[in-house]
Amino acid sequence: MRALLILVVMIALPVMASAQGVRLKDLANFEGVRNNDLVGYGLVVGLDGTGDGLRNSPFTEDMMSNILERLGVNVTGEQFRAKNVAAVIVTSQLMPFARAGSKIDVTVSAIGDASSLRGGTLVMTPLNAADGQIYAVAQGSIIAGGVVAEGDAGKTVLGVPTSGSIPSGAIVEREIAFQFGDMSTLTIALKSPDFSTASRVERAINTALGFNLARMSDSGTILLSLSETSQRSPAHLMAQIENLRIEPDTLARVVVDQRSGTIVISENVRVSRVAVSKGNLALTVQEEPIAIQPNPFSEGATVVVPRTATNIQNAPGVSLAEVPVSTTLSDIVTGLNALGITPNDLIDILKTIKAAGALHAEFVVM
Repeated sequence: MRALLILVVMIALPVMASAQGVRLKDLANFEGVRNNDLVGYGLVVGLDGTGDGLRNSPFTEDMMSNILERLGVNVTGEQFRAKNVAAVIVTSQLMPFARAGSKIDVTVSAIGDASSLRGGTLVMTPLNAADGQIYAVAQGSIIAGGVVAEGDAGKTVLGVPTSGSIPSGAIVEREIAFQFGDMSTLTIALKSPDFSTASRVERAINTALGFNLARMSDSGTILLSLSETSQRSPAHLMAQIENLRIEPDTLARVVVDQRSGTIVISENVRVSRVAVSKGNLALTVQEEPIAIQPNPFSEGATVVVPRTATNIQNAPGVSLAEVPVSTTLSDIVTGLNALGITPNDLIDILKTIKAAGALHAEFVVM
């Protein structure tokens, strides 16, 4: 058993040189260029006896009756016992600038006690947005990846057969009322707000365009004035700046996942001068019961006498030399690879160094 040294990363991934930086459209969101969530409530038919039990899912029977009534079938007072229908929730996302007639993918999930949606067909289902308006209509055959195999005494489920998808299964019926070309000011919102990154974005845009159109509002917002670009449309201007390469600045952060033993250390982590020593405590408990037999021809019974041997040893730990001032990530990873310490030991060492005030980074435990 050995005592350990410094911090660690469970898997040291090579740090790729990012001299070219990251594209602006991967660092930020642009005002108006976003998806809109859609949701609907529908019915899946054509299942092979794997649908909802209508006694346990009365809403399925009500919806089936309503659909048949709209199709001109009078089912008043009828009792349904079909096993090939299932009530589902249908979700999708309306892509930015989607036009009427374009198609989008949908996801279908059972909400009753149906065991599988394989082979089913979604009946025409309107999809609503947060404002309550219908923006798309979904219908089509479901692709479900899971499978169920069962017998009289057992059942095996692979994947999730109660959820599936319909590629291009919805047709857009209403467009989002948003005119990108009429905007006079565009807001660029960084996905990870940072003053240094925002300043670099502002400088890169102004340098690329040749005049000062961008202005940093705060750590996460850059305002781009479009009033001075009358010769170019906002769409052409966005196409020009969205591929600009920016070198983002990140916080020094150590992330620890105690369940999997994963430790990730960001590039800017620094460690002040500190000495680390770790010992190991070994505790041994051994049961050695003794059986005592009665004398021959006696009426006695065999008696088991418990006997326990305990031992505690403090294994000699390894006291390591102090960590130099301002140790960098590359120095830490090099030392860790040479030591081969376990993830649990690494987590303990990291927490202790942070408690000592020598670890200059945000410590995140998941």
